[in-house]
Amino acid sequence: MASASCISLALLVALAATAASAQLSSTFYDTSCPRALATIKSGVAAAVSSNPRMGASLLRLHFHDCFVNGCDASVLLSGNEQNAPANAGSLFGFGVIDNIKTQLEGICKQTVSCADILTVAARDSVVALGGPSWTVPLGRRDSTSATGNTGDLPGPGSSLAQLQAAFAKKNLNTVDMVALSGAHTIGRAQCQNFRSRIYGGDTNINAAFATSLKANCPQSGGNGNLAALDATTANAFDNAYYTNLLSQKGLLHSDQVLFNNGSTDNTVRNFASSAAAFSSAFATAMVKMGNISPLTGTQGQIRLSCSKVNS
Repeated sequence: MASASCISLALLVALAATAASAQLSSTFYDTSCPRALATIKSGVAAAVSSNPRMGASLLRLHFHDCFVNGCDASVLLSGNEQNAPANAGSLFGFGVIDNIKTQLEGICKQTVSCADILTVAARDSVVALGGPSWTVPLGRRDSTSATGNTGDLPGPGSSLAQLQAAFAKKNLNTVDMVALSGAHTIGRAQCQNFRSRIYGGDTNINAAFATSLKANCPQSGGNGNLAALDATTANAFDNAYYTNLLSQKGLLHSDQVLFNNGSTDNTVRNFASSAAAFSSAFATAMVKMGNISPLTGTQGQIRLSCSKVNS
């Protein structure tokens, strides 16, 4: 009987240790690399200061990482995911992450993962552009392959049901989805992603808004021409994105479906009327997104260079 108790106790201890290793912690680098967070923050601040668009790029990199095989920095590996149709020619910020990684390797050799750098950089980008801050759980490790299915990334032509399904697949609810869509309060989109919307493909678009966009987005050609996702305050992280939706001035089809006589209308109204409500929901959703299938403990590796697996 005693031996059975010892066995069960040993099993419980082992299970507890396994669970602990899979938990992320905001204090993960406090001892091993105390300057980690400050180093990431200063790197992001400098990059965003010289190019405000970089904030949106870093935030998008994190989103595109987490939605494909979890937050494991697979998107940072050269080739593979980067070359997929959903990402090719539209992902930026790799150099910023590489520069931060180089600095961190100089002070804490092979300690801070690329996955954690990207997660913290996304938060710091939002803060640098005037948005909310939140505590980032840390301890992710880096993947050793980049063979994820980018088909899990919702596209600019997605319907409300498709968006809800894509986010639900990642254990993110509808409020999380509407809040994370608010990342489009910063950044730009290519003409090819909103052309059909402004040339009669959608009826739920402000006519004057559509006309203004046509000047830089012809019916043919100019696929890469850019327009601000939030024409009101393009480089400020605020809740204007939702106010725009109330006026049918969402740039992408997948933006405007959030306010189109559907189940998410009231959430959009709430975020449009309360910057605090949006900030709180966004911070909550970002932590949840950053917790999608992380590699922890002895899984994966700590890459020496974010663009390639350790040799």
